Amino acid sequence: MRVLFSVFPATAHTLPVIPLAWALQNAGHEVRIATHPDAAGAATQAGLAAVPVGGSEDLRELADFSRNPALLGHLGGNLSVASPDCPDWGPKWFRMTRVFAGLRPLLEELTGVAVRWRPDLVLWDPFCLPAAVAARLSGAAHARVLWGRDNIAWLRQRSRRYLAQAQGGTWPDPLEEVMQQLLEPYGLPYEEELLLGQWTIDPLPPGVRLPAPDVRYEGMRWASYSGGGPVPDWLHTKPVRPRVCLSWGTGEPGAQPRPGGGAPLSEVLGALAELDVELVSARSGLAAPAVDVPGRVRLLDRLPLSQLLPGCSAVVHQGGSTVFSAAAAHGVPQLVVPTSFWDEEGTAGYLEHRNAGRVLDPARWDATTLRDALSALLADRRVHEQARALRDELAMLPGPSALVPVLERLTGLHQRI
Repeated sequence: MRVLFSVFPATAHTLPVIPLAWALQNAGHEVRIATHPDAAGAATQAGLAAVPVGGSEDLRELADFSRNPALLGHLGGNLSVASPDCPDWGPKWFRMTRVFAGLRPLLEELTGVAVRWRPDLVLWDPFCLPAAVAARLSGAAHARVLWGRDNIAWLRQRSRRYLAQAQGGTWPDPLEEVMQQLLEPYGLPYEEELLLGQWTIDPLPPGVRLPAPDVRYEGMRWASYSGGGPVPDWLHTKPVRPRVCLSWGTGEPGAQPRPGGGAPLSEVLGALAELDVELVSARSGLAAPAVDVPGRVRLLDRLPLSQLLPGCSAVVHQGGSTVFSAAAAHGVPQLVVPTSFWDEEGTAGYLEHRNAGRVLDPARWDATTLRDALSALLADRRVHEQARALRDELAMLPGPSALVPVLERLTGLHQRI
């Protein structure tokens, strides 16, 4: 069958779909990845066919996030659903719909690709609603591929419950305008699957999932991929001291100093270097401020997590799904100072619940408390045992290759010939 992936215009969203695209291609299916020209290289370097879309100036601002993840906070602000009550869900749902609206310039190109190429299955980023419209017009089955917690489904469910209870006209649904702009040009009626997919592929542990009873989830084991590159010689030998990965930023791992206050990167490096550890911090080749690098610290331009984490005794990060999932898959204990952008607080809470890591209050930490917490984490045998237990549990989930027959069956059920 023909499978078209549609990805948010950023490399950080392209990389997570590559293992599933490989699995489909290795099973004999024809795969193409539709993404912004600036992110297409991530697909082609992985040996996959890329379809550049959204190269107009209308998407330039969104594409800039791929090169400068520090801008992510301006995309929609705090879209985090930290708990199943989330009292400020209303403003967050409104901001979420504005992100949807920002992807509207993809509509014409994606529908053109889908109608001409006629995919059997469209797998789309949860922000990329034009892909669902393109699938409907071409007759393809379609599903979302998550890269983090499903905040969209939870917020949608919460907004629908409010609208059902509210008096008429008290609060207009901000989604209505977005969907009207997408559907009116083609005369299509709104259906909920155009927002939430016919089903959803979820690569996170089931325990991280928010309640969304109307969504059909297909679980998939996280397959860590953050690009390739030569393996440095020092990774071939066992470290003399415990190796610690510091991933301190947004977007790609370690790309920018952690937003939202706290100690600057130079203080963090200095404090952690006081411990008897080998500290590795990767900046992903993106802009970062000049800092003094203490001894026993490797400050690298870029190093794939799949190469680094297997030899690590701990990882220190801000709670993003990419680092959380990669560390969990390798059984590495985690120390998290969560930001509040998407699902960082949720993954941090899950780690604490599983006793596979430790969490610091983002409003009450400094370089010294971070150092002391890392020291305690490294010495806690129970946390190391639970991190390995979580790894073994996640290994039981179906990997990308095992998911291929499921996708084939669901495509047959949902495809509109």
